[in-house]
Amino acid sequence: MLTAIVLVFVLAYAAIALEHPLNINKSASALLGAGLLWTLYALATGDATKVSHDLNESLMGTAQIVFFLMGAMTIVEVVDAHNGFEVITSRINTAKLASLVWMIGFVTFFLSSILDNLTTTIVMVSLMKKLLAKRDDRLFFAGIIIIAANAGGAWSPIGDVTTTMLWIGGQITAVEIMKGVLLPSIVCLLVPLAVTAKVLGDRPVEAPPRLDDSLLPDTTEFERNLMFFLGLGVLVAVPVFKSITHLPPFMGILFGLGMLWMVGDLVHRNQEDDLKKQRLTIARALTRIDMSSIVFFIGILLSVAVLEHTHILSSLAKWLDQSVGRQDIIVLIIGMVSAVVDNVPLVAASMGMYSLTDFPPDSFLWEFMAYCAGTGGSILIIGSAAGVAAMGLEKIDFVWYVKRISGLALIGYFAGAAVYVMQYNLFH
Repeated sequence: MLTAIVLVFVLAYAAIALEHPLNINKSASALLGAGLLWTLYALATGDATKVSHDLNESLMGTAQIVFFLMGAMTIVEVVDAHNGFEVITSRINTAKLASLVWMIGFVTFFLSSILDNLTTTIVMVSLMKKLLAKRDDRLFFAGIIIIAANAGGAWSPIGDVTTTMLWIGGQITAVEIMKGVLLPSIVCLLVPLAVTAKVLGDRPVEAPPRLDDSLLPDTTEFERNLMFFLGLGVLVAVPVFKSITHLPPFMGILFGLGMLWMVGDLVHRNQEDDLKKQRLTIARALTRIDMSSIVFFIGILLSVAVLEHTHILSSLAKWLDQSVGRQDIIVLIIGMVSAVVDNVPLVAASMGMYSLTDFPPDSFLWEFMAYCAGTGGSILIIGSAAGVAAMGLEKIDFVWYVKRISGLALIGYFAGAAVYVMQYNLFH
C-alpha cells in the first residue's frame, strides 16, 4: 500500500510541476491525486471508522485555510474593483530607474505583507506598464517585483499562503514570525536591490504616453480611499482578532468581509447606475476570485494528509535527520526545492513531517521554514505564484529569467538565511 501511495503522490506532484508542458491544469492533477490517495488509503485500511475520522480531521484544517483565502481574495477583488490601488500607484513618480527600483521594491515588499504576493505582483506589474515604455525595463522590474513580493510575504502571517498555513496550523504565531523573519526578509530584498541599482546607474525612466481622461477610473476619490483603507484595515486586523479572541483566523477574515460588504452596500445604496453598482458589490467580487487556486489548495492539502496519516512523512523526516543531520541545511534544501516545485505542498508535507510536540510553535524549524519556503520560490520564475503571474502578464521567458534574475534571487535568499541563523543564535 505504501509504495502505491508514494507512487501516486509522486505522479500527481510531477503533473502539477509540469502543468504547462502537459497543458493540464494543476488543480485537476491535485484533485485527481487526492481522490486516488484517499481511495487507496480506504481500501488498504479496511476500517471505515478510522478513515472517516482521519478524513474529518484533515478536512477541518483544510477548510480553515480555504475559508481564509476565499475571504482575503474577495476583499482584494473589492478594493481592485473600486480602483483602490490607485491610492498607492498614483504616488509613484521618479526620473531615474535606480530610484524607481528602490521605490517599487519597498512598495511591493510592504504591500505584499498586507495583501498577498500573488495579488501584489499583479498590481505592481500592471503599474509598470503605466510607468515604463521599454519592454526590457518592464521585464527586469517584473523580476525585482517577484523577489520583493515573495520576501514581503514570508514575514507576515497573511502575506504568503505558506506562512498562512503555518500560522493557522499553530506552527508559528503572528508576533513572533514578524519579529523573527522581518530582518532576514528585508536583507533578502536589499541585496538584489543594491546590485540592481548599481547596474542601472543613472539611466532615465522612459515613460509611455499618457492615457486620455476617458480611460481614468469611474469611481470617486472617496470610494477609492474608503475601500482601500477599510480593506487593508480588515486584513491587518485579523492577527489582532486572533490574539484577542483565540478564534481561528478564518473567523476574523469572514467577520471583516461582512463589515466590508455592509459598508459597500451602504455607500452604493443610492447609486443610479445599476451596472456600475453591480460591478462594485462583493457579490460580484465573489464571482471573480480565483477558484482554480482554491481548488488546488484543497486537493494538495488532502493529498498530503494521506502521507501524514500513513506515517510516510514522519519516516521521511527521520531519514533526513539521519542523512543530513542539521536542521538549517534541511530547511535550506526545502526552500531551494520550492524554486522547482510549488511551495504549498512542500510546506504542507513539512508540517506533516515534524510534530508540534518535538518542534513547538515559533521554534527555529518553523520560522526558518516560513522564510525559506517563501523566498526560495523566487530563484526560478515557476517557483511561486508571484512568478507564474508575472510570467503570464509580461510573457517572461524561463531562460531569460534564469540569466537575469535567478542570480539576484539566489544571493538574496542566502543572505537573508545567514541573517536569520545569526539572529536566532544571538537572541536564543
